[in-house]
Amino acid sequence: MKYTISANTVFPLVEIELNKNERVQIENGAMVYHNGEINLEGSMNSNGRTGISGAVHAFGRSISSGENFFITTATGKTDQAMVAIAPSTPGAIKELQVGSEHWRLNTGVFLACDPNVTYNMKRQKIGRAIFGGTGGLFIMETAGEGSLLVNSYGDIVEIELDGTKPFVVDNQHVVAWSSGLDYGIEIGSGTFGFKTGEGLVNEFHGTGTVLIQTRNAEALANYISPYLISTD
Repeated sequence: MKYTISANTVFPLVEIELNKNERVQIENGAMVYHNGEINLEGSMNSNGRTGISGAVHAFGRSISSGENFFITTATGKTDQAMVAIAPSTPGAIKELQVGSEHWRLNTGVFLACDPNVTYNMKRQKIGRAIFGGTGGLFIMETAGEGSLLVNSYGDIVEIELDGTKPFVVDNQHVVAWSSGLDYGIEIGSGTFGFKTGEGLVNEFHGTGTVLIQTRNAEALANYISPYLISTD
């Protein structure tokens, strides 16, 4: 995937260049513009499954993990094709290399990927599913090989863990993490963080990488909620 990201802005835009018949998968609704040499086609987000099986798989992904039911494929019609995409939240965009390492993704962070990259549902332990905001009963884990673009709310901080001690991240700030890391979801402190303001946290163990977003969409929603006028 050959692309450029607009610099020095909290609202980045990605321009992806495609050759003839080259494809890229993008989050449904992420297209901003293209140069007229792109073909856009929507399909069920079912990892190639079709018919009833594909519909059930796509529906299951959307219900259980918050993923979109549809995904868009952009295909170049000439060697000068270009499509621009942008995430729905203000923040950073980062490329993850998939293949030698695989990643687990939090809900809503997927933006685009090479056609040889997929992400599949992996069942979480019941405690993580009940208490976590990282995908509910299922979590998304990458497969295949190529480039994957993820987006965040705020900037992205990359933390390398050497396995010598656990690392704790507020649940709402996790973007993605190495699939080889073990993790558990716990109460931050006290009774659901009543005194400190922290709720649930992810405690990671092992060797790998954790990507963290610097802003919390849930905290923003709680902040502006008192200022919203109810129509009820």
